[in-house]
Amino acid sequence: MSDAVMLAIVLCTVFFMLIIKRIMKVKHPLRSVFVSMLSGILALAAVNICSSFTAVSIPISRLSLVVSTSLGIPGVTTLLLMQLLL
Repeated sequence: MSDAVMLAIVLCTVFFMLIIKRIMKVKHPLRSVFVSMLSGILALAAVNICSSFTAVSIPISRLSLVVSTSLGIPGVTTLLLMQLLL
């Protein structure tokens, strides 16, 4: 595997572990999960809306939706880093 792919895998793993740790500390974990999912989808939409100004876009696919929904904003950040590095 290339270095960029390994870096992306490590970043996704770290972000996922941080999100799980944060969710376990809150009183209402389901609400926290829902807010994280919604913020990830909105962040993905915001990146694509601003793509005409920034020339950076993330194609909407099953993978990008799964990553942004499951990991939230850190997932979208990881997708952006992968887009810029690859």
